[in-house]
Amino acid sequence: MSDPKRLAQAEITQLSLGYMRLSDAAPLILAQEAGLFSRYGLDVTLKREVSWANLRDKLVVGELDAAQLLAPLPLSTTLGAGGLRGKLLTGLALGLNGNAITLSNRLWDALHLQFPNRAPDPLQVAARLREHLLSTGEALTLATVHPFSMHTFLLQRWLRAGGIDIDQHIRLLVLPPEQMCDSLARGIIDGFCVGEPWSTVAVEQGIGVVASSGYQIWNNAPEKVLGVTEQWHDSHPATHLRLRLAIMEACRLLVDNEQRRTLAPVMSQPHYLGLPEKLILPSLIGQYRFNKHDKPIAMPDFHVFWKYQAGFPWRSHAQALLAMSESLLGKPLSQEEKRALVQQTWRPDLYREAARFLGEASPGSDYKPEGLHDGRWEFEKGIVLGADRQLPQP
Repeated sequence: MSDPKRLAQAEITQLSLGYMRLSDAAPLILAQEAGLFSRYGLDVTLKREVSWANLRDKLVVGELDAAQLLAPLPLSTTLGAGGLRGKLLTGLALGLNGNAITLSNRLWDALHLQFPNRAPDPLQVAARLREHLLSTGEALTLATVHPFSMHTFLLQRWLRAGGIDIDQHIRLLVLPPEQMCDSLARGIIDGFCVGEPWSTVAVEQGIGVVASSGYQIWNNAPEKVLGVTEQWHDSHPATHLRLRLAIMEACRLLVDNEQRRTLAPVMSQPHYLGLPEKLILPSLIGQYRFNKHDKPIAMPDFHVFWKYQAGFPWRSHAQALLAMSESLLGKPLSQEEKRALVQQTWRPDLYREAARFLGEASPGSDYKPEGLHDGRWEFEKGIVLGADRQLPQP
C-alpha cells in the first residue's frame, strides 16, 4: 500500500465533494466509508445534489471543491455552452458505462417484442420503434439528464441506429435523474436514458422496460469524471493529488464484487442514495433485470470502475465527446480550438502522476483507437482494455 507520508503537504484539508444520487457514486462513498480520504489527510464532506446543472454551477462558483461530473461537462463548461462558463478539468475518470434506456410499459407493449430471459437486441428494438412511429404518426417525449451528457449521446445514437428521424418524431426533455420514474409513471414522458439505479427502480415498480443498456450502444463508454476548476487545481495541486489517490484506491477495491455487495447497504442509507439495497445492488454486481417478468441477465461490465484503465482520462474519449457535442455548441470550432480544448480539460498527466505513486501501470499515449474492438485487447504491454464497439449509424 502507498505511503501518504511521501506526498507533499496538502494546501487545504477540508473539502466539499459533490455527487449525484446514482450508483456510480460508489467510489466516492467507499472512499469516505473506508477511511481513504482521511488516510490521505483529507476531511471530505460529500454533498448530494439534485441536478447536474446545480452540481456544475456550484463547482464553478466555488461552493464545491470538486465534483462527480458528466464526462462532457469539462468541455462544454469551459466553452460556456449551456450555462455558466468556467474552466474545468479532470485528471481522473470515475468509471465506464452505467446507463440504460427505459421505455414506458405502454410503448413497450405497442412494439410487440419479447426477449425472454435475455437482453433485448437494441437494433431490433429501435427498428421496431421506427415502424411504430411511422405507422401511428406518434411523436415521443424522451428525457435525458443534461444536454451535454453521455445519456443524450447514447439515446441519439440508439435512435439513429434504428433509422428514426429525431427531429420529426422525438421531443427531448432534460430532467434530474430522480424525477425520471415519477415522470414516466405519470405519462409525462414515454421513456428516458438515465444512470442506475433509476432504470432498475422503473422496472421493479412495474412502470417500464429497459430497451437497451448503455453498454450495448457503446461498449465501455466514458461516463463520469472527477472535476475541479483549473484555478482550484493550480492553487491546490497536492490536495488534488491526495483526492485522486483516495478515489483511485476506492475504484481499485470495487473490482471485487463482494466489496460491491458490502457497499450496497451503505449506499442505501438516507444520507447517500436513500433507496432500498435491492434497487442498488443489481447493476453494481452485474445481475441486471430488463423486464420485471424476466430473470436477471449477467452483465459483468455494467459498471466498470478500475479494470480496462477505467480511470484514465483518454483524450480520444474527449475528442469523441466533443464531436458529439458540436451540434449543441452554437458555434463551429476550428481543429486548433478543439485540440486546445481537449488538451486543457482532459489531463492524463495528472492520472499518470497518481498511478506512479500507487505503483500502477498507465497508458503511455493519451489517445487510443476507438470503436474497433469486440472484446479485450492489449493496447500496449501490460495495458489491457475492453471492447469499444458502438452501434452503427445509417
